Amino acid sequence: MASERILVVDDEKNIRLTVAQALDPLGYSVKTAFNGEDALMQLEAEPYDMILCDLKMPGMDGMQLLSRAVELYPEIAIAMISAHGTVDNAVEAMKLGAVDFLQKPFTPRELRDLVDRVFRRKNLESEPAADYELALEAAKQGANKRQFEQAVERVKKAIAIDPSRPEGFNFLGELQEMLGEKEEAQKNYRVAVGIDPAYEPARNNLSRATRSPRSRPSL
Repeated sequence: MASERILVVDDEKNIRLTVAQALDPLGYSVKTAFNGEDALMQLEAEPYDMILCDLKMPGMDGMQLLSRAVELYPEIAIAMISAHGTVDNAVEAMKLGAVDFLQKPFTPRELRDLVDRVFRRKNLESEPAADYELALEAAKQGANKRQFEQAVERVKKAIAIDPSRPEGFNFLGELQEMLGEKEEAQKNYRVAVGIDPAYEPARNNLSRATRSPRSRPSL
């Protein structure tokens, strides 16, 4: 079960209750605040792993809270909640340090997916640097569980560790094909072949992908 602490900041009581009810069963420790000033008081009182913050609130709004929280508590992941018409502001918030955003109205599943995505990224960033084979193996394990987006993050980590080897680029291409990103997949197959023209898996994948774009690799 999860044990991360989440602070939900929104001036709408119904939103605060909805978020808490969606996340509590997953084991998250969820507290709420009704505006930015209230949130800062709670952040001073106890540590949190994540803030879910509405952009538009009376008093200190989400953008102001984001600026203060990034400055005072840089280790906390901050995701913004954006109503229709404020998506541009949410994008701007991400440039200032927010890690993601969720648009209203949202479903409990969308909320849970966002929180899971944010913590997966945070956990990956906190892991010690692994060697190439371990990172690539972790990606393959994710693919075997049909967790393709997580597998993509893992294989990109492997590539960052050693970008001179073709296996990572080839496997990234296979994952992208599974996700329907055919053009990106072909680019990575070409990179793999460029690194090692004799690397047969990438040559075969590139030949198949360009000849029959509807076919997919078997993982």
